[in-house]
Amino acid sequence: MTAPNFHGSRRVIVTLCASLLSFAAPAEDIDRPPEVLPDVKSIVGHHDPIEVDASLNLAKVIDLTLEKFPDSAWLSAQEAEAATILERSKSWTSGASRAGLRFQEATSGTLHYVDAAVQVPLWNFGQRDAERSLADRAQASATSQSQATRLRVAGLVRSALWDMALQKVRYDQAQAEVSNYEQLFAKIQRRVELGDLPRADELLAQTELLQKRAALTLAEAEMMHARKRYASITQTTKAPAEFKEKLIDLDEIQKTHPALAALNSQLERKRAEIESLKLVGSGQTDLTVGVNSDRPSQNDPRSNNTESFNIGVTIPFGGKAHIQPHIAAVQVEAAKLQSDYQQLYRDLELAHHEAEHNLEVNKEELKIAEEMKKVAEEHMQMMELSFSIGEIDLMDLLKVKARTLQAILNAKERSVILQRDIAFYNQAVGVMP
Repeated sequence: MTAPNFHGSRRVIVTLCASLLSFAAPAEDIDRPPEVLPDVKSIVGHHDPIEVDASLNLAKVIDLTLEKFPDSAWLSAQEAEAATILERSKSWTSGASRAGLRFQEATSGTLHYVDAAVQVPLWNFGQRDAERSLADRAQASATSQSQATRLRVAGLVRSALWDMALQKVRYDQAQAEVSNYEQLFAKIQRRVELGDLPRADELLAQTELLQKRAALTLAEAEMMHARKRYASITQTTKAPAEFKEKLIDLDEIQKTHPALAALNSQLERKRAEIESLKLVGSGQTDLTVGVNSDRPSQNDPRSNNTESFNIGVTIPFGGKAHIQPHIAAVQVEAAKLQSDYQQLYRDLELAHHEAEHNLEVNKEELKIAEEMKKVAEEHMQMMELSFSIGEIDLMDLLKVKARTLQAILNAKERSVILQRDIAFYNQAVGVMP
């Protein structure tokens, strides 16, 4: 029976011990800004690149996104509408004037009658002021709609950026795990060759490595999905390097919340429309100014041979039954806006509470995750040493390693999620970047 080579085995053990102690996934500073942009070598052919642009910040990205956002045409149309209402309120007449010309000729052809008149609709009492008020409300509504849309765009951009950051953390961790398991597999192979470990351990290590590679492929796919979503929302492949936000802590939802302000401005506009319609009353008073000409083609005793000037006023009445359906239709719209306002306020209160609660929970979870990471790394070092001297088998080592790597990932994820929840809290209370 051949004596074991203790010197060779000791050399292998010492070498493996030293290498395994350096094998654990490197602890990273989880408080540093998330790196969502550094490009990677794609495993599969599909690749969605995102570049960092030092000139960009969160507010700039939101403004650029808003310029290309589908609602931009609608917002411009509202601005144009408000301008036209203002222009109408500046007019001296309440509507289009009309000119009329009438020519009459006697059967004999010896008499000619010509009537010409201009009809001008006049503003009813207080109607022009009401129209000016409507123009002001329309302009205020257009501005509020723009601010509400910007907040909505901010929510999309915030979500897309933090999704990229979270997926990048998961991808980096999956990549680190593949690298670590490749090193472990190489060392296991060497020990199998030296007869220090059975062939089964090599197959087990290879299986774990293949699983990690599969997980890396999926992590890359999710990261590419997040990048594509960001590019689709912003219509750009550039993103800011830093987008962390400072928490703006509010006790309750403010009435100045852009979404609430937008609905309230629409409601105020509808009320102004109602007042304007009421002042239309039965219709517009018309002022008519005209001239007539009574001329004979030859001397004719039937002709007065004169020209005259006339003026008249037409006053409508009894039109209340006709204007009321129009007023009622606008009142229905106003009532719906009032209902939407109340519902939105409740929804925002709930979103505020949930965002506040998520922050509190994630702060505690981050503390726990950091402690678990620290304990897991210490445990991992002990188990690696135990494996190197043969006190535990490979299966036990892999179980501990899996828990350690998961603890490291949890700590990194919680750090990003906490920063994301700060952004989501600001979004819920209507804080604009």
